[in-house]
Amino acid sequence: MKQVVNEFSRPLIVDRVPALGSHERIAADEKECTALAKRLGLPRIHALGGLLKAEPWRGGGLKITGTLNARVDQVSVISLETFTSDLEFAVERYFLSPRAGKPGDEEDVDIIENGSVDLGEILAETMALELDPYPRKAGEAFNDIEEQPEPAKVSPFTALSKLRRS
Repeated sequence: MKQVVNEFSRPLIVDRVPALGSHERIAADEKECTALAKRLGLPRIHALGGLLKAEPWRGGGLKITGTLNARVDQVSVISLETFTSDLEFAVERYFLSPRAGKPGDEEDVDIIENGSVDLGEILAETMALELDPYPRKAGEAFNDIEEQPEPAKVSPFTALSKLRRS
């Protein structure tokens, strides 16, 4: 099986997380930002980082919480102009060890692979899910579009109703 290489990878070995948890501050460098922008279809990512807390969860699992911060260029769906925006998203992910069994369908839990969790990929996935699919600059709206009223629907019984009244 081919090993997937992530653009922004910061592996955290699960066994090294202390019982009270650990705080991890990570940031993408310029090369990682460029590669991730290409993957997400963004003109540019100026900065991407986060402060995450990793803590043991469910006997061998891991709970990751924190905040993602990014500065990105996006293209407005209204004016098609590129604009820069500062983003902040909450991060909350849960991981179980493979020996704990497969999580149920109702649980949103990932499996720990090779004894580590990739914090960089967690931020990349969070950003991909949280980005507005229809970005627009502040204050932009579809005000210039004039809507045409729908033409009155002609019923096939209109002609019959005229005959009846005569």
